[in-house]
Amino acid sequence: MAPSDRRVVLTGIGALTPVGLGAGPFWEALAHGQSGIKPIRSFDAGALPTRIAGEITDLDPKKYILTKDGRKSMRVMTRSIVLAVCAAQAAMDDGQVDKEKLDPARFGVEFGAGLIASELPELGPAAQASTGTIPGRVDLQVWGAEGMTNIPPLWMLKYLPNMFACHVSILHNAQGPNNTITESDAASLLALGEATRILRRGQADLFLVGGADSKVNPLSMVRQSLFGRMSKRNDTPAEAVRPFDATRDGYVIGEGASVLVAEELAHAQKRGATIYGEVAGFGAAFDRGMTGKGVARAIRAALAQARLNPEDIDHVNAHGLGSLSLDAGEARGIAEAFAARREPVPVWSVKSYIGNLGAGGGTTELAASLLAMKHGTLPPTLNYTTPDPACPVAVRREARPIRTPYFVKLGFTEMGQVAAVACRKWDS
Repeated sequence: MAPSDRRVVLTGIGALTPVGLGAGPFWEALAHGQSGIKPIRSFDAGALPTRIAGEITDLDPKKYILTKDGRKSMRVMTRSIVLAVCAAQAAMDDGQVDKEKLDPARFGVEFGAGLIASELPELGPAAQASTGTIPGRVDLQVWGAEGMTNIPPLWMLKYLPNMFACHVSILHNAQGPNNTITESDAASLLALGEATRILRRGQADLFLVGGADSKVNPLSMVRQSLFGRMSKRNDTPAEAVRPFDATRDGYVIGEGASVLVAEELAHAQKRGATIYGEVAGFGAAFDRGMTGKGVARAIRAALAQARLNPEDIDHVNAHGLGSLSLDAGEARGIAEAFAARREPVPVWSVKSYIGNLGAGGGTTELAASLLAMKHGTLPPTLNYTTPDPACPVAVRREARPIRTPYFVKLGFTEMGQVAAVACRKWDS
């Protein structure tokens, strides 16, 4: 089979989210309008201006990490790595993948990652021991002589972004192409784009591809608070994330992971896999300043590769952060890319349910659209009540039937990296 003839399909969803663990519970929460934004429980956030997040409170890693060696490795796994490893196993289970029947050399792993925040117990003692004569300031000479001895010897192995792919490939004996894309919020969609290209070139048969992130910890929340871009609707957390709405006041941090099983069509059919959808096209661009021009270019590139017209698209699964400036830029890009449509393209934001999962958000939100396609219904965007003239998009306020078998998933970073994936519902 020529590389140009190879098609890439998605056959497993491993979604760990603030509203449900696994594809089924995730979909049920979306279908019933259930928000996962709540007061933070994992630490005392009382002194912070934002005290809410999309938190996972019911994850038992031992239900996913089954081997003795895997559980031993948890000693060098941060929360983000644990989420990635568990989501990979959930994807394997959902896709009914028997790894013993795979060719290990053609079994790849591709992950998206961002900055993995250190845990305070691991850096706090070192920082305290290094404080010089000025309160709150680290003396670098004291740091070198005394502070560093307080850091655990295996500290670095817990915070390298490529550890997602490393642990997953070891646990599943995946000896094929292996890479990590470190582009924060756009990372997992960019990882899917790279995995798709590798599969189409014939260099692998099956990939575990996704992203994971957890910033619901004191260090990350303090840093994000200093940026001053998060919502402060602490009294009404379920109403805090308001993508594209005129009353939005910032984003909300979440945690989670989603891993997809992506494989070449003939390989999936041979093993009798259930297919959720096909990756029809992929586009990427850079949009410095988030003017919307790069967003439009990425969408057009994805549509062109998929040989689709704007009218073919059922909905755009937007990045939909809830940011005053970034939502406006994204909306301009969507409006430009779909200007030729007779009616505005429906826009959906999953972050209104789960918050911003960072590097784990792209594939999680894409999985939501795959599930919407499967069930034939597009849920609404929560908390969209007041249209903003600066956001010229048709945000869905109510659930509606799926009308065409195609959707576009968007993701971007604050620095301007943009990814767009066009997917087709599988019906044959």
